[in-house]
Amino acid sequence: MSIIIPDWPAPANVRACSTMRQGGISAAPWDSLNLGAHVGDEPACVERNRQRLMELADLPSMPQWLEQVHATDVVRLNLEQQKMPRADACITSEPGVVCAVMTADCLPVLFCSADGSEVAAAHAGWRGLCAGVLENTLAQFRSPAEQIHAWLGPAIGFNAFEVGAEVRSAFMAQHSAAAAAFRPAGNKFYANIWLLAQQRLQAAGVKSVSADMRCTFQQRDDFFSFRRDGTTGRMATLIWLL
Repeated sequence: MSIIIPDWPAPANVRACSTMRQGGISAAPWDSLNLGAHVGDEPACVERNRQRLMELADLPSMPQWLEQVHATDVVRLNLEQQKMPRADACITSEPGVVCAVMTADCLPVLFCSADGSEVAAAHAGWRGLCAGVLENTLAQFRSPAEQIHAWLGPAIGFNAFEVGAEVRSAFMAQHSAAAAAFRPAGNKFYANIWLLAQQRLQAAGVKSVSADMRCTFQQRDDFFSFRRDGTTGRMATLIWLL
């Protein structure tokens, strides 16, 4: 199984990783490390894949999965959490709680405070990104934005993420600099979701932004992609405190 370890200036007590698609037991079209229980895969396969993730990443507890809806709600997690929260971002200050988001083209974003007291994860599709999911996540931190590190994970790349003019207009209505993230493609545009996220984070005051700009759409052997395949699995991006 392949796992990506973020290259960012996180404190020593912060652990994080992002999964790829290899190393699990699910059959096609969820092959093979599908971690999503909502995509049609056999529940037993998903459970075994999640156990494999626990072992490989040396997680202190099972990730607290979210019911993601492409919105902007942020939930604060603790070890006593029972129900699956309906949210697209999560934050914790408790060691041993694993924040997680699932993606298959959308942008996963990790956050940690420079003092190592809080960590968070956000699921940023274009709708949530435009609506403010990253800003809402930052607002939950006790530390100011300039003391937060952010990491942007693999997502659909700027040579594959085709969107309509209405998407470009929605971003530009909030930040005119967003024009730099869109390249014309006939009567549509190719969008750079990493640049859009970076712009939003920097406008909110974040000074430390790192990224792994691997394309989930083009790297078929490495990543699930909903746009490419339709029925497919989900990767997870996780962060926790020791």
